[in-house]
Amino acid sequence: MSVGIISYGAYIPRYRIRVEEIARVWGNDARIISDGLMVFEKSVPDIDEDTITIAVEAANNAIKRAGIDPERIGAIYTGSESHPYAVKPTSTVVAEAIGTNSELTAADFEFACKAGTAAIQACMGLVGSGMIDLGMAIGSDVSQGAPGDALEYTAAAGGVAYIIGKDEQAAEIESTYSFTSDTPDFWRREGMTYPEHGGRFTGEPAYFKHVTSAANGLLEKIGTKPSDYDYAIFHQPNGKFPTRVAKMLGFSKEQIKPGLVVPRLGNTYSGSCMMGLAATLDIAKPGDRIFVTSFGSGAGSDAFSITVTDRIDDIRNSAPSVEQLLANPIYLNYADYAKHKGKIKF
Repeated sequence: MSVGIISYGAYIPRYRIRVEEIARVWGNDARIISDGLMVFEKSVPDIDEDTITIAVEAANNAIKRAGIDPERIGAIYTGSESHPYAVKPTSTVVAEAIGTNSELTAADFEFACKAGTAAIQACMGLVGSGMIDLGMAIGSDVSQGAPGDALEYTAAAGGVAYIIGKDEQAAEIESTYSFTSDTPDFWRREGMTYPEHGGRFTGEPAYFKHVTSAANGLLEKIGTKPSDYDYAIFHQPNGKFPTRVAKMLGFSKEQIKPGLVVPRLGNTYSGSCMMGLAATLDIAKPGDRIFVTSFGSGAGSDAFSITVTDRIDDIRNSAPSVEQLLANPIYLNYADYAKHKGKIKF
């Protein structure tokens, strides 16, 4: 039997900061930065929000959307690069909070921004083998950017949860393909507050090489082409990269537009590509095909070919859409933003 998405749920904090406010503090030209990144504002966690609380909210929305009994979930994997604890899993807290049975496997995943899609693949394997009934894969982050660093303009907060199973699929995952190499474009050593990035590695040898390699690998594997898909989502570190890589691969602006949420959200890291998919599922119709390719620094990409089923109409409106979560933001000045993000150390 095929494996697919039974349900999904997203969560985005209401707080935002505009790129122009960050640029004002550091004396930079906001227009150049916004136009260059194609990002105009980003989400900011509340003072008491972290990767765990965001993951729990997303997980509860996924359960609510399809009316899932949480005790059916046999695996929870949370992908993040901002787990609150260096030694203590995020996923066990999520499992307890959403009311799962204790007879389940749980673990945390780390692979920069693609840890969430790696968790989806792990759940696919467990479900497909018959080891579990349902698996939950979460991508959740309160991503970090050093004050004044280029990352600060995009590093955002948000999370998405996908419930993977065989029965009552809202979207069938037809196939997946991964491409991975040791490319040192982004890292954070133990004890470091903020990550570092190898500037010249970020684009061509990291993002573009891995996304195009995974995407082309999947297209060749299953014999499809970009025109066979109604929508496409690519990892969104900013608005410029996914727009460019879509063109390189032969996908149109119309195909990526519904899932391109980064201009109003920022980069939610492990939740980035998964958030774009959630926004697309919010509007997709039965029979639509969706192409998805994530990217994680270090570096690797996971590509997926997905077909939406009739079930999507039954569950779509039972939990907040991405568009609803993006609505009615509360804007912060830089001082309040720094307080929310814990940038002020005592």
